[in-house]
Amino acid sequence: MEITSHCSQWRVNQVGFNMQRRTFIKSIGVAAATATAPVASAAMPKRSSLRYLRPPGAVAEDEFLSRCIRCGQCGEACPNRCISYFGMGNGLASLDTPYIIPREKACILCMKCGDVCPSGAIQPIVRELEPILEGVRMGHAVVDKRLCLSYQGKTCGVCYRACPLQDVAITVGLLEQPHVTDKCVGCGLCERSCIQMPQAIRIVPDYG
Repeated sequence: MEITSHCSQWRVNQVGFNMQRRTFIKSIGVAAATATAPVASAAMPKRSSLRYLRPPGAVAEDEFLSRCIRCGQCGEACPNRCISYFGMGNGLASLDTPYIIPREKACILCMKCGDVCPSGAIQPIVRELEPILEGVRMGHAVVDKRLCLSYQGKTCGVCYRACPLQDVAITVGLLEQPHVTDKCVGCGLCERSCIQMPQAIRIVPDYG
């Protein structure tokens, strides 16, 4: 019982430390941005040109930014380590908020991030087909047939095999040509697995 109590207290202290660290870093960033305003504010874009995804279960973008407390717990809970955090380059509004670049590392739809989010910025979703189809809106995969090997007469099918929602979000036809359905939730595993450079299948983000 004593060991369990010490472990629980350590976890509480660790979360508190992480939140204090992020708050400290954020305060430095705010101070620096304030010191250089209005030049810095004019240079900061309202929306990043970077093509990124929010974690699965994230609410609409404006609400997400108002709810997210920048605690970092979603990234700590992610077993695939696909969640990163914005720095100053994306503007103060997005500072320390989580994002995913699917080509670098995609979401495996484990839904652990929503389980630990304390603010509701990322909603908890049961790791079952129907709840995921209803609640996850990260984006939608789009196939570039000019780049896709299967559409060039060379059987591939890598994106189909990488999809966690095979025959639901993506199906294959002749020579394993991929066809994305309206059930795609935008996890990015197809884009991550594509062997073409540049990739023949990409996720168009849904920022709500």
